[in-house]
Amino acid sequence: MPNDLVVAGFQDVMRSSGQGRWRVDGTTVIGDADARTDLFVDPGSGAETLNAPRLLTTAPDGDFQLSARVEVSFSDTFDAAVLLLWSDERTWAKLCFEYSPQGQPMVVSVVTRDVSDDANSFTADGSTAWLRVSRAGRAYAFHASIDGLTWDFVRNFSLGDARPDVGFEVQAPVGAGCSSTFSEISYATSTLSDLRDGS
Repeated sequence: MPNDLVVAGFQDVMRSSGQGRWRVDGTTVIGDADARTDLFVDPGSGAETLNAPRLLTTAPDGDFQLSARVEVSFSDTFDAAVLLLWSDERTWAKLCFEYSPQGQPMVVSVVTRDVSDDANSFTADGSTAWLRVSRAGRAYAFHASIDGLTWDFVRNFSLGDARPDVGFEVQAPVGAGCSSTFSEISYATSTLSDLRDGS
């Protein structure tokens, strides 16, 4: 059942949707995805799965950065914690810390403009990583980090004229469910200075 949650650091309430549950514990957000939940529009067939639980807020008018330390209870392939930009069912983008088919935690990005463009980035050890989404003008950037200090560039892209909401998602596309924790959350109206210098 959709509900609104107050999350520290966000000016507006965050709205939940999809098949799962969200809760707040102090400054930490925990999301639980039901079985067979995902956000994906297959580029070959056009088949869509858009039922993953989302927790979103209205993005500011100008530049911003949202980052979080994510910890995922990996069990099945494609289980993931996600930072999400969401405009509508055919215009959105997600940065995932995801369990690969090879059984490795991996940073993955998906940009959807009618259909989904799916790209793997790099693998990591353990169940924890840091994710960041930034807006600079009309463009967005995804970065990820294994230590929360040095950031690796993942993707730079546009969603056209869309002004998406921003927030969190959890998914379990093939498994029985997935739980993910978002902590050390930082959300600020600041401009990313450089895409590739690791800052």
